[in-house]
Amino acid sequence: MPERVPRRSVLFSPGDQPDLVRKAPRADPDVIVVDWEDAVVPAARDDAREATTAVLRDPDFDPDAEVCVRLTVDERERDVAALADADTRPDAVMLPKVGDAETVASAVEAVAAYRLRVPVLALVETAQGVVNAADIAAVEEVDALVFGAEDLAADLGATRTDAGTEVLYARQRVVTAAAAADIDAIDTVYTDFSDEAGLRAEAETACEFGYDGKMAIHPSQVEPINDAFTPDEETVAWAERVLAARETADREGRGVFEVDGEMIDAPLIARAERVRDRARAAGLSFDTEVDVS
Repeated sequence: MPERVPRRSVLFSPGDQPDLVRKAPRADPDVIVVDWEDAVVPAARDDAREATTAVLRDPDFDPDAEVCVRLTVDERERDVAALADADTRPDAVMLPKVGDAETVASAVEAVAAYRLRVPVLALVETAQGVVNAADIAAVEEVDALVFGAEDLAADLGATRTDAGTEVLYARQRVVTAAAAADIDAIDTVYTDFSDEAGLRAEAETACEFGYDGKMAIHPSQVEPINDAFTPDEETVAWAERVLAARETADREGRGVFEVDGEMIDAPLIARAERVRDRARAAGLSFDTEVDVS
């Protein structure tokens, strides 16, 4: 199975402001989402489509990032037609307010009609979407579930709090559904882009929950998010020792083994493998030939 592309930081940029889209790679995000939905007023959507396709066609725009376009809810056919007309297609599309698997299937059908086959990042940001998260994640074309707490809170009639307990169930349900389908899970935005400490804390919590990345609404948020989803040297070294020792134990037919005075079994091996995957996704070296004698 090929290794996944990293999606630690998912930076949004308004589609009707091409200068900002062109500047987005400077922040070094893993994913750039050109937004045609919330960041663009309906009257400016045609301008956004034209501006985005011009950027995609520009050979000078070649970021070291996955380029995604967030489509609109109510003008999807026009969105897809515009993308199909571009000489260069985006790497993925994001679907907002996905409520069920049928919504994804309809969008995939529309995309396929234009011979435009790209992965789908499904935004789960309504009560219906949270309830149907597992079905959405199981759609073949869906490559990631993206949790949207702000719109969900509005849909629920809940009040957003710093603690986030009002969306905790949904946040965990989305990451669980993504893990069950073996696809990526992207956490919600942190709206106060001036609060770096708060962002780091929330990103670290998302990482602990099992999320693969987090959305960013400002370039300044990218570095703290990338840091949170990149394992530190000590954690990488521990995972290297565990997986190296696992290879020795496999050869000797042992199901459990010791590393650093700790008994290692299947759950800790799975944790070490996740650290390995995160390290490699972040471009870090990972060596399973370390000496564990």
